[in-house]
This record gives sequence, C-alpha cells and structure tokens, in this order.
Amino acid sequence: MNPGRPGAVDPLPSWNPGRAKSVLLDFVARVTDQSGADFVPPADRVATFDNDGTLWCEYPLQVQVFFLVDRVKALRDADPSVGDRQPFKALLEHDAATLHSLGKQGLMELFAATHAGMSEEEFGRVAHDFLATAKHPKLGTLFSENVYRPQVELLKFLRGNGFRTFIVTGGGIEFVRAISEQRYGVMRDEVVGSNDKLQFEIVDGKAQVKKLGELNSFDDREAKPANIALHIGRRPILAFGNSDGDLAMLRYALGGEGPRLALLLHHDDAEREFAYDREFHLSPLAEALDKADAYGIVLTSMKTDWAEVF
Repeated sequence: MNPGRPGAVDPLPSWNPGRAKSVLLDFVARVTDQSGADFVPPADRVATFDNDGTLWCEYPLQVQVFFLVDRVKALRDADPSVGDRQPFKALLEHDAATLHSLGKQGLMELFAATHAGMSEEEFGRVAHDFLATAKHPKLGTLFSENVYRPQVELLKFLRGNGFRTFIVTGGGIEFVRAISEQRYGVMRDEVVGSNDKLQFEIVDGKAQVKKLGELNSFDDREAKPANIALHIGRRPILAFGNSDGDLAMLRYALGGEGPRLALLLHHDDAEREFAYDREFHLSPLAEALDKADAYGIVLTSMKTDWAEVF
C-alpha cells in the first residue's frame, strides 16, 4: 500500500494533515518498501500501544476503576460491613483524593484481591457484562464505545501493512482482553498487561485456572519493556503511549537499530474529550511531555491532529 500516491484512499481519514499523520504514513511506506534501505521484514514489524488514554478514554478514572467499584458493590451486597471499610468506602463514594493516594498499582492490587477465587471464564463473563452495560459518568456513553476512532484506523492500517499490533497496558490483562478483539481487532494473545497470580486446579473433574487474589506483575513504567521482552520477544519498531507510565516503552522502541517511531498522545481537547496531563495523579504526563523532542518522540495533539475523537 502506498497512501501517498495520487488518487489513493486515505487510510487515516480521522487524522488531520500535520506532522503526526505525515510521520506515520512516511514510516509505514519506508518500512514496507522492499527496495528501500529502511525495509523491515514483516516478522519484525511489531507495534505496541498503551490502552488507557491511548486507545480509549481514561478520565476522570480508568475504566477498570469503575469496574472495581462495581465489584465492591457486589461484595457489599453480600456483606454490608464492606461499605464501612477503607479503601472500599472511598471507592463506593468515588472519593478521588483517597483513590489517587492509593496510586495505580494500589488500585490494581485491590482489583486483584476483590476477584480472588474466580476462574478465568467467570471473570471474563463478569467483565463482558460490565462493558456491555456500564456508562461513562460524564460522556453518558458506554465505556466500551469510548474508543478513539483515529487509533482504530491506525491499528487497522498497520495490520494491513504487515504489522503485528499489541496492547501493552497497566490495566488488567483479562479485563482488556474482554474488549480487545471486538473494539480494536487485537487478539487476546496480543495483549500484555498487569496480571494476577493464577493456580491450576481440578474441581468436580473440571480443569480450570483460578485467580488467587494477589497481583503478580504491575505492567507500568519500566515493567513494560521487560514484559514486552518476556511475552512478545521482539523490540517494537513503533510504540504509542500517552503518559509517563509509557515512557520506558517508547524509549525502548526508539533504542533499537533501523527505522523507529514513538508517538505520545496529549489530551488537550476539553471540548471533545478532556484536557489533562501533569495533574492526573493516577497516570500523569510530565517528563514525557517535557522531553518528547529530546527523546525523539512525536507529540500528537488530540485537539489539532485528530479530526474526530470517538
């Protein structure tokens, strides 16, 4: 595919003309040109994307936090005293200050604890049911509908040019897998994320894997490159993130030989979505924003570079 040829269909119609779109189109053209010096074999065309804030809306809280609240409500229904204990009380009251004080890892640990004893299949059903009905408190739309149209186009464009697209997220791996195929076209086995300790067991003659209620790996910051190496086995040539939690992944992608591209989405569109960066304590954007140029990262403005958001 050569999107630059006269009369060609624009593969990224929701992207406005500008540096980010031009760099993406040029990069894909170069790495797929077998006669060019920057040609990359399909096996090495690995692209990694963060999820929260990069592929779908994460503000004012990540979707998985709302899912956690839903789970705590179920626990409270079974045991009313749960609602009087912290941090469950803060979750039920949407106490942002207390939630932010826990940090993203603390919330993931709590998430793991509240799903202890579930099998993979049970958890998948609960996550699917939540995403099929739960709505964003400000946008009023289903959480599962708040995916970014430009990114869905980009994922499809990359796969159409021989890339393998992976999601590398600080969110729970099973939770993201519940939505990844339907909304992004990213297969379940192409999702790398935070994960719980699991245990194989046979119950009533049925073999299953059960969640133990303890966080095994928190896939954020420096853990992202480590888990890419562990689970994917190839350094990405393209990486896309939106926060300091993604910076290590972006720099890891840029650190290899040959053509490389890293992009950073800046949430600067208060009219169509939300405007935030440094002050979002659960997933701040500060160092990556300040040093994008120095690190060779292409800053992408939601307000300027995207013709559409959802």
